[in-house]
Amino acid sequence: MINIAVDMLLGDKIKYLILISAIAFSTLLITQQTAIFWGVMRWTTTMLRNTNVPIWVVDSHVVQITDINPMKDTELARVRSISGVKWASPFYYNLLQAKVANGNFTMVQLMGADSFTLLGIPPEIQEGQLENLWKKDAVFLDKTGIKKLGVGLKNPLKVGDSFDLNDHEVRIAGIVNAEQSFFGYPFVYTTFDRAVELAPSVRRNLSFILVEAEPDVNYKELAIKIQDETGLRAFTKDEFFWATIKWFFFNTGIPVSFGSTIVLGFFVGIAVTGQTFYSFIHENIGNLGALKAMGADNSILYRMLVVQATIAGLIGYGIGIGMTAMLGLLTYYSEKIPFYLTWQIPLITLAMIIIICLFSVYLGFRKISQIDPAEVFRGQ
Repeated sequence: MINIAVDMLLGDKIKYLILISAIAFSTLLITQQTAIFWGVMRWTTTMLRNTNVPIWVVDSHVVQITDINPMKDTELARVRSISGVKWASPFYYNLLQAKVANGNFTMVQLMGADSFTLLGIPPEIQEGQLENLWKKDAVFLDKTGIKKLGVGLKNPLKVGDSFDLNDHEVRIAGIVNAEQSFFGYPFVYTTFDRAVELAPSVRRNLSFILVEAEPDVNYKELAIKIQDETGLRAFTKDEFFWATIKWFFFNTGIPVSFGSTIVLGFFVGIAVTGQTFYSFIHENIGNLGALKAMGADNSILYRMLVVQATIAGLIGYGIGIGMTAMLGLLTYYSEKIPFYLTWQIPLITLAMIIIICLFSVYLGFRKISQIDPAEVFRGQ
């Protein structure tokens, strides 16, 4: 019966190709849009991955990493005094305007790491040495900043060149590899003290406190302890990640924008696949009636239909995932398309394709259950 089912599926090449194409297109649309959606959401947490510190201490009203409410400088000493804290470092964050000689400017994210240990600087330095940050007016720039600030210049920016940051001249002492942020603004790294000098003067400058635990101290337990003893808010890296994702998910239009496309791909798959399967059954009424007349019951015909749907679904899914992977490779080096395909996304897509195929099988079941074996002899 399986051979008969396969022969029937391949009998009409056009309908077979339409069926495979519909499933492949749905797979492509669902997987690609989900991967881009997840890439956009990961952009919102770039600062966490670039800094790579296990515990972040913030003001008690902060709910996500781009939501800054500076703390008093004395809070740093309070956190350092808590048992279980190996070290605690100040970290500065602000948005400032950077400008080069030709007048080109862009907003940048100024990051100030501990002035003595330089903890919080991205570990992957493309050019220069970490200790260069201790030089006068020194800053590190990420690759995005090199490109954006260098637009229109006769020669690309490089280590040793200078630019204005909030009307202060600074010099590029190194280039770091840092992931692009959600807003697309370049990262500029320097020492905490220099960052405070460059930025507009305010009473409070302590944006974050970065914390490492003593050996054998649980990060989650230490974060709770810091909260209880200081009244501040302490996140582990993973907690801050998901808190930021949750905030952007519920407070921006990103989920609606991508979700509508994903749902569209799902329903396109259901509509085209269901219609094609139903048409396929309708056009093979004679063959199915003949099988019933020869003694095949509905359960056998149902199994044939399941085999056909499984073959078509797996082939279409495989083609769709392959096309998605190819598109991902094409956008791998793009800084404007945040394509991020995790192993969970193809599994989610597979579940949706299974639902599409089950719906199509259900329509086929209803049609098969109504077949009268006598129909095969009508018209003779």
